[in-house]
Amino acid sequence: MKSDQHDFSDHTAPTGVLLLNMGGPEKPQDIRPFLYNIFSDREIIRLGPPFLQKPLAWFIARKRAPKSEATYARIGGGSPITRITMAQQQALQEKLNDHGEFCVATAMRYWSPTTREALKSLAQKPLSRLVALSLYPHYSCATSGSSLNELKRWLLEYQIGDELIEIDSWPDHPGYVACLADRITQGLQKFGSEPVELVYSAHSLPVSFIEEGDPYVDHLQRTITAVEKITGVQGRICYQSRSGPVEWLSPSTPETIKELGAEGCTNILMVPISFVSDHVETLVEINMDYRDLAADCKIRLETSPSFNDDPDFIDALTDIVLQSIEQE
Repeated sequence: MKSDQHDFSDHTAPTGVLLLNMGGPEKPQDIRPFLYNIFSDREIIRLGPPFLQKPLAWFIARKRAPKSEATYARIGGGSPITRITMAQQQALQEKLNDHGEFCVATAMRYWSPTTREALKSLAQKPLSRLVALSLYPHYSCATSGSSLNELKRWLLEYQIGDELIEIDSWPDHPGYVACLADRITQGLQKFGSEPVELVYSAHSLPVSFIEEGDPYVDHLQRTITAVEKITGVQGRICYQSRSGPVEWLSPSTPETIKELGAEGCTNILMVPISFVSDHVETLVEINMDYRDLAADCKIRLETSPSFNDDPDFIDALTDIVLQSIEQE
């Protein structure tokens, strides 16, 4: 259903919409506390018994900070994800205004604006309900799950409206799929008539998460299946951003690039499928490190751009929000 068919203008009080994202350090001095916040979250990594989680998180953040600082230095010293998410928030607010009264805010899981800060702001307004929209298209307990659990903890202190509508994933929403297919089609055109391998690169997860029932891999496949129905082009999936001595989803993106090089591949279009905003994973890992690795393998690697605040993507988010309200 198209978003212009929804109308909630006669609703008694505004609807709150909270965008859930990871967040990122905006300047070098943010990097160590940002890492500490990540490693303090037992929902994504368990560091010994609970009482040791924060001390170990402090130690790991201190140890990893110099390497992370060097990585972020390659893109100006910090992540653009907060700026981009705020642009998405503003654009979504403007679109939703056409359908009634809405108040859109952002909650970053590991940086500011925090969930508490976002709810404190929303609580100052008389809202009828709260729609929590994860900006992760594919559900994982480590992403959408952790953010929603954090939200529910803080909602015990800040009452927002009479109901909470959770949107924890949208892997095959038509608007999202159309945006992805369009970017793939445009990316393939860069290579003219030359043969191209389409490679989807998703953020990796520990295999144990999937074994315990996390639907992340299934959601990725739902997206790829829906996209392939539009493009008619088949691709292969791989996983990036591993860290830590556990078994991760495979094959890794570097392994896939090397394997394609050994097969004689000369062109790759890489699609950052699990990311909707540019962050260090797209700007450094894919556009710098993997492009260099591909060049070493005699492969030209191009990347389909992230959605960021593209109008078509904002239209998709608008429809996702409005449909979730209609279905209640």
